[in-house]
Amino acid sequence: MQPVRAGSKELIREINASLVLAELRQGLVSRTELAKRTGLSLPTVSEIVADLLNTGVVEEREVGSSGGGRRPVLLGLKADAGYVIGIKVTETRVIAVLTDLGAQIVERATETVSGGDVGTVVRAVAKVVRRLGRSKQGKSRQVYGVGVGLAGVIDRASGVVRHATYADWHDVDLAGLLAKRIGLPVVVDNDVNTLVANEQWFGAGRGVSDVAVVSIGRGVGLGMVLDGRLYRGAGGGAGEFGHTKVVADGPLCACGGRGCLETVIGEPAILKRTKTQDIEQAADRARNGDREIAEVFDEVGRVLGTAVGNLVNLLNPKLIVLAGEGTRESDLFLPGFDDALRNAVFDGLQRDLEIVVDDWDDEAWAQGAAGLFLAELFQPNLRPDEADRPSLTARSAS
Repeated sequence: MQPVRAGSKELIREINASLVLAELRQGLVSRTELAKRTGLSLPTVSEIVADLLNTGVVEEREVGSSGGGRRPVLLGLKADAGYVIGIKVTETRVIAVLTDLGAQIVERATETVSGGDVGTVVRAVAKVVRRLGRSKQGKSRQVYGVGVGLAGVIDRASGVVRHATYADWHDVDLAGLLAKRIGLPVVVDNDVNTLVANEQWFGAGRGVSDVAVVSIGRGVGLGMVLDGRLYRGAGGGAGEFGHTKVVADGPLCACGGRGCLETVIGEPAILKRTKTQDIEQAADRARNGDREIAEVFDEVGRVLGTAVGNLVNLLNPKLIVLAGEGTRESDLFLPGFDDALRNAVFDGLQRDLEIVVDDWDDEAWAQGAAGLFLAELFQPNLRPDEADRPSLTARSAS
């Protein structure tokens, strides 16, 4: 069990401030309404708001309507009071976005990665962070930190990449290496979790407490929000959906196992079976009447539908989001997917289940990485080892 800071007035105030900030992130609201929504007393809310106004995180916007008496002053988050950088690391590129405190993209930058060694990636990330850390006029920006997403098994608490999917990385302290290089706090997580964060901020997952995001493309990934919290597992390895076994003694997988889901429905498997050079060519031929290739996509949908159906039986989510570059061929595999899902899901569990297809691009994954850091920025430092972590709830945040 992680140690928690000893109870004090300051800690209680920070926790209360996080409740206020959570409401302000949703839109304009008055002090009186904040008290109602948070359950805090009006004097407590007023004290917290005064601190947030002093630090520049919150601002008074406009005067609200009133049914009689004094009209309330509405408060809002000052989105440009600071920034966060989100980064998606792929095999060939570093895609970065600068977002404001509302997670809206302000500026973008990309850097080519020639080689997958750790040093090359660290240098590329540092380069885009330096670029985004200054305005076009050359002024330094208030950047609170950096969120990074990449494929692999990642210990979120320590920032250590236990195993990178597309590079020979094992037990690499990527968060530590980057923080030392760029001089900012760094959060590192599995890239599918960054996609989940984007769904929670901007997509169909807003306000939904049980969501599973399945990413399909070259590989197959899974991110989960269970009971309102992003679930990573004991060592950060939860969500290796692509390595669940679906075919006994099936095709050999890069992980060393056989019959993994991604060896059947991943992009390389589709290209091998269709004898095409790229997935766009395979899809075009299927849409233009090639029945054999169309049957491959139908089988992909059915295998995926059965696998997702098993996932629904285990977790009973409210929402399933299919995401990633593989969704561009959803018109070809969704009929088979829907049919197999209906057959796989236990009676009653599909009644309120919603399936959504979101064709997020790499920039959205980077924006989600920024969202992961922002989520922490709005939380109090509850543990003694978090004393140096930036938090907007602390009076010293500015």
